[in-house]
Amino acid sequence: MQRISLAHGEGGELTHQLIQEVFIQSFGHSEQTQFDSAILPIPSQTIAITTDSYVVKPIFFPGGNIGKLAITGTVNDLAVSGAIPHVITAGFMIEEGFPIKNLKEIVHSMAGEAEKSGVNIVAGDTKVVEKGSVDGLFINTTGIGVIQEEHRLKPEMVQEGDSVIVSGTIGDHGIAILSARQELGLLTDVKSDCASLNHLIHELLAEIKGIRIMRDPTRGGLATTLVELCEDFHFTVEIDEASVPVRKDVQGACDILGYDPLYLANEGKVVMIVDSNDKQKALDILKNHELGRNASVIGQITSSHAQSGKLLLKTAVGTTRRLNRLSGQILPRIC
Repeated sequence: MQRISLAHGEGGELTHQLIQEVFIQSFGHSEQTQFDSAILPIPSQTIAITTDSYVVKPIFFPGGNIGKLAITGTVNDLAVSGAIPHVITAGFMIEEGFPIKNLKEIVHSMAGEAEKSGVNIVAGDTKVVEKGSVDGLFINTTGIGVIQEEHRLKPEMVQEGDSVIVSGTIGDHGIAILSARQELGLLTDVKSDCASLNHLIHELLAEIKGIRIMRDPTRGGLATTLVELCEDFHFTVEIDEASVPVRKDVQGACDILGYDPLYLANEGKVVMIVDSNDKQKALDILKNHELGRNASVIGQITSSHAQSGKLLLKTAVGTTRRLNRLSGQILPRIC
């Protein structure tokens, strides 16, 4: 059988075959997964847990697919919290008629990205629904990581003069998805930046004590992420438009379509606030890593007190304006 049928979700022989021939073949099997729950030893440390659902359209896009995105997104959510990712669960909601060949490719890419990230996929679930109930395939993941006390982030230490650093060019994922949809006739060579950042982030945390906060600027882009940080932790950030790294083809696509790259999604970038004394060391580490070659200091904390909570942009013409979180919807089904 070449396509998913409702019988694949009935818990019988076809379900068994699907699990064995698609999921077990890629994810493997261990004693930890022989029960209805994965049985795992948890170190006597603080753990981090995150969950997310992936509904990206199209399922395959330049630079990745929904499976790779599910792993990198979960790994990155843990990593920017200061945690070392350990295990992931994966739930699949599959539409009747979905090609098994495509499912195998997606699951294989998940296994490859998990291995690269050093995490294990330890539990999962598969549901098959009638044609038209979902758009091909949706994936839900939950990730668990361990926080080492010496790597715990300290947002309460944010102070005036701290530097804001982004690990690379912004907006790549958003433009790659838009191009793949072919809805507006946009033709570019931009690939999604979809990548797991945990090894890079672990290196930063091991070498630099002055990292206050980290976030991955996914939906809503860099601007929305920074606005949320400003409001949540009561500080004001001013970023320099000229210092924000944007690929020329991404900027060109934004100019044509009327988008602002500051609000486009990213899936392989980290934005961090760092003690100004550590900014050069942070940049050196980033630029020596494949995923941080285009890192840049883009701004600084200009005030830190209860009345703060603003994101300001110094424009290329020298004026300053306030940025707000994304209003409305630029691109639905982006991740």
